[in-house]
Formats: sequence, C-alpha cells, structure tokens
Amino acid sequence: MPRLSEVIAALENLWPAERAESWDAVGTVVGDPDQEVTRVLFAVDPVQEIVDEALKLDADLLVTHHPLYLRGTTTVAASHFKGRVVHTLIKNDIALHVAHTNADTADPGVSDALAGALDLRVVRPLVPDPTDPSGRRGLGRVCELDHPTTVRELAARAAARLPATAQGIRVAGDPEATVRTIAVSGGSGDSLFDVVRASGVDAFLTADLRHHPASEAVAQSPLALLDAAHWATEWPWCELAAAQLDEISDRHGWDLRVHVSKTVTDPWTSHSPSPGAPN
Repeated sequence: MPRLSEVIAALENLWPAERAESWDAVGTVVGDPDQEVTRVLFAVDPVQEIVDEALKLDADLLVTHHPLYLRGTTTVAASHFKGRVVHTLIKNDIALHVAHTNADTADPGVSDALAGALDLRVVRPLVPDPTDPSGRRGLGRVCELDHPTTVRELAARAAARLPATAQGIRVAGDPEATVRTIAVSGGSGDSLFDVVRASGVDAFLTADLRHHPASEAVAQSPLALLDAAHWATEWPWCELAAAQLDEISDRHGWDLRVHVSKTVTDPWTSHSPSPGAPN
C-alpha cells in the first residue's frame, strides 16, 4: 500500500501546484504524509455531505476540485461548517487534497472532460498556456462537432449528457442557429467572452453566466451561449481524474480502490419554470 506522500506526489505530477492561479488555494489541506492509502474518493466540493460519504466508504483520501479555504481563515472550530469538515477528516484519518485551477489548465484537464462528455473533438486550448511548448495546456477548449447541429439540439445533448441539476441548460441566442464549432470552459466562464469571440466559434458552453456580460455578448455577435450549472460542468473531471489515478495505481502495483462521488452538491435544489416562458 502506498503512503499518502507517494499518492500526493503522483497527483502533483498530474496537476502541479505551481500551475495554479496566484489567488488559488490548492494542494494538501489535511493529511499525514506517512499514512497508508487504500481507497480514494473524487468529488467537486469538499462539503460535509461528501466528507460523510468518504467516511462511509472508508476512504483514506478525498480529492476535490474546489478548495475548502479559498480565502483563508483564522479558525477551524467545529462550530463553523468548514471547521466541522476539518474535524471530521482529521478524526477519521481522511486526507484532503485539492486540484483547482491547476486541473483547469492541465492536459487533459477539466474542459477536456467536459468536451468528452458531449462527444466534442478538442482542437486547441481556448486560452493557451504560454509555458507549454506543445500548445496543449490552457484554459477552456475550442472544439468541433462530429456534424453540424442546431443550438437547440446541442443544448438538449448537454442536458442529457451532463449530470442532472435543477438549472438544466439555459440558452441565449437563436435556438435554430447552426453550430459547427464550440468553445467550452468548465466552471465560471463569462470573463472569457472576448477570447471566445476572437476564436470564431459558433457557441460557448460554460457556467455562471451573469446578465450584463451575457446580454452584451449576444448583442455584439451571433455567438450562442449555453449556460449549465457550475457543478455539472466540472463533475466530468472527477471521472477523468479517477481514471488517471487508476492507471497510476496499476502501473505502480498499488491496488488502490478509486471512487467518484455521484452526490449532487450543486446548491440549487429545484426549478419552477415561469408560465408561458420560452422553452
């Protein structure tokens, strides 16, 4: 059985901490480097529900995409919900490791997994990493469809292929417009509108689109927008990351048992459509 330090070294090789954004908080949050690891759980959010799932699985390591303490803290008291997460992890010898923006820009990374879930062919990064001579790393992906389709059909594909959420897929633009190329970016993506337009794609699928940036984006060009739930656009990475660790485990003879949480931690729990609203 590998030690935690060995498994973390393998994960850091996939998603080096130095490739995270300067504002990010990635790496190991909780865990004894010398503890043995036999079972690993991947999830998007380090919330109590996921920690309880790791406990039921008897997992030794929880790997999440989102950080637990992104903006720092002065307390880990169990009277606070994040402190309670820390206490549960430590009491039960469960380590926590985070791969966030360093997983976003990896090759393969979060947006590769999103493209794969929709059967899109990745052409190139949307925002290339200038430090990557191969030109494969970077934020977001520019993709091609296997055949032209409409925005409406593409939205239906996304709704069917991504994990179900209360939000589903919102669309801005002409539902009957033809889509041959599309940019995708897991997580919040409306800061990328300028580079998306410059890429010349027909559509952009991402999450957390705000009113004013979205309104301005469709006013400036025929670009169609597909807005999915943040959690749903990033969950496919968990399956990709788990498969990567499985391959590493087989190569090293570690015999790790690797799981992906299917618990929906999207914060929105229901949706009531407005009577007479466009479908």
